[in-house]
Amino acid sequence: MKKFFYVLLPSFCIIALVIATSVNADTKVEQINMNTKICFGLKRGENHERPDLGKKNMELFNKYGVLAIGNENSKNIYITFDLGYEAGYTESILDTLKSNNVKATFFITAHYLNTNTDLVKQMIEEGHIVGNHTVNHKVLPDISEKELEKEIMDLHTILYEKTGYEMKYIRPPKGEYSEFVLKKCNELGYKTVMWSFAYDDWDENKQNRTEYGKEKILSNLHNGEIMLLHGTSKDNMEILDECIKEIKNEGYLIKSLDEFE
Repeated sequence: MKKFFYVLLPSFCIIALVIATSVNADTKVEQINMNTKICFGLKRGENHERPDLGKKNMELFNKYGVLAIGNENSKNIYITFDLGYEAGYTESILDTLKSNNVKATFFITAHYLNTNTDLVKQMIEEGHIVGNHTVNHKVLPDISEKELEKEIMDLHTILYEKTGYEMKYIRPPKGEYSEFVLKKCNELGYKTVMWSFAYDDWDENKQNRTEYGKEKILSNLHNGEIMLLHGTSKDNMEILDECIKEIKNEGYLIKSLDEFE
């Protein structure tokens, strides 16, 4: 009996080792998959049809409650701005929003907050949402978990200390994300916001194209649209009032992300 025991013991160890190796391998593959960087993009529709955001994107967005496009049966539009720095147009943008009784969301960086605190306070006082665009606008899937948490929560803390306002929405810089990033944002108490419309308004070398900007914005209106604009665009500042009025004329309701459906 003892001999039989000693003969089988190495076999048990081998089996256990194989099982452990298999589990570790599966875990490693899962980690790699969750950390795979995804560069968000979409395929625009025509004649106000909703864009195709991609099957994989939508699977992950549904899994983690990401806001990217709203109800297809409701003529709602949600206007959002990304602001990494101030180019001198935000004050006018805020005036236009106020005169049209429209609430928007501004995703800001730490640089923007630290250099334009009064404008951020004005956003809050006028009922707009201020969202987290991270401290340094880093590509989130490229950094460690610890750095990821600092990029998000350091900005969260700074804004709270300056204004008492707590952010709850985040937009990953450049639209680059991973499943792990979405999961981590949720764990930190954030809801990730992507978009269903954007155009090349961020390029400082592509300004003075107001007709182009209006055409892009108005020809791509669709139900449930989350519109991404950049507050650093002179064109956006100049066409915003006309675009808002036309959006309303076409029967759309412009709503806050807090009213998202």
